[in-house]
Amino acid sequence: MLLDSLTVDDGAFATATGWAAKPEGLCKGDVCVPAPGARRDDGALDVTVVADRLGMPLVHDEARGRWALGPATVGGRALTTAEAPDLELPDRDGNPFGLSALHGRKVLVVAWASW
Repeated sequence: MLLDSLTVDDGAFATATGWAAKPEGLCKGDVCVPAPGARRDDGALDVTVVADRLGMPLVHDEARGRWALGPATVGGRALTTAEAPDLELPDRDGNPFGLSALHGRKVLVVAWASW
């Protein structure tokens, strides 16, 4: 989830992540995680508290003033799901190749950027 600030509307957060802010904490399905301090007085969620409670990685691009909030993890070590989004990129010959073509196989995706 890309953010311009460290606060987010609880509805937008639920839509993007599946985690809904409820009186008992942050909930996804039958699982609820206590998150004291996550909801601010203005009703928005404090992303730093949410990231800490759910084990979501939070990174900042200082040059662009943007934040990226990653998916929830189990104890901060492993993703709760190993299902990747369907990426489509050109292969070496320039033809489009979708990651979904490898469904059911173990895949290692390596990304590199020059910046």
